[in-house]
Amino acid sequence: MLIGQITDIHIGFEPDARPEELNRIRFRATLARIVEGPNRPDMLVATGDMTDRGDCESFERTAELLGACPFPVYPMVGNHDTREALLRAFPDTPSADGFVQYEVERGGLRILLLDTLEPGRHGGAFCETRAAWLADRLRERPDQPTLIFMHHPPVVAGIDWMDPVASEGWIARFGEAVAGQDQIVGIHCGHLHRPIFTMFRGHPLGVTPSVAPLVAMDLRPIDPDTPDGRDLITTEPPTYALHRWDGSTLVTHYERVSDWRVLASYTPQLQGMIREMFAERE
Repeated sequence: MLIGQITDIHIGFEPDARPEELNRIRFRATLARIVEGPNRPDMLVATGDMTDRGDCESFERTAELLGACPFPVYPMVGNHDTREALLRAFPDTPSADGFVQYEVERGGLRILLLDTLEPGRHGGAFCETRAAWLADRLRERPDQPTLIFMHHPPVVAGIDWMDPVASEGWIARFGEAVAGQDQIVGIHCGHLHRPIFTMFRGHPLGVTPSVAPLVAMDLRPIDPDTPDGRDLITTEPPTYALHRWDGSTLVTHYERVSDWRVLASYTPQLQGMIREMFAERE
């Protein structure tokens, strides 16, 4: 089973752009690659910041494009979104206790989609109500492989102006809910606009890069009182993730969406190499 993940689309950043805003162009290109490429997923998770201002018009534009996908799409909120507009644009999306937080089961894998939005706050949030919901879901099926998606990574990645503080209460609450839950096969996030891999409470944690322009790769400390001219946002290509689940192992692939030259194709001239590589498996 293939699970696609897109994140941080930020539709509406340039609402009056003509003929079309850059983020929408990048979004179209990403969807085209996902749908028309060789690795069409069985489902697609959109892990938040689908819009830039959380307005209904931007959500409607996003839903219009996602509605053409030939597989189920599961939307989530990020700090730039609003729950009300998301649920209006995607009325079949479940919610719990007022949060866009729900579960999906496909291919023997349980998928939990979490809500880390606190209106008016750039960083993440995970209150006691949401943490209790997650803890209850994990206790229900301790032996079923479970994949968690959330917008905000609960880790300090080193991108100083985007990072949380490690001691934030929401991170502790999330950590307590997942600690010792060996059925979790992975935690995948967005928000940071860069590809990142780490561990959190013994679980593998990945961050998928954005569809919108990426955050510059700069791990130096930043001083909020001293602008130093550093790069903040770049035009690196949009990127998406494919999470491959074979029933026991989750493997994540990231692909940039851009033009490239094909240097080799599977023709009779390369068939011998392919056969040799398969022969080594015996």
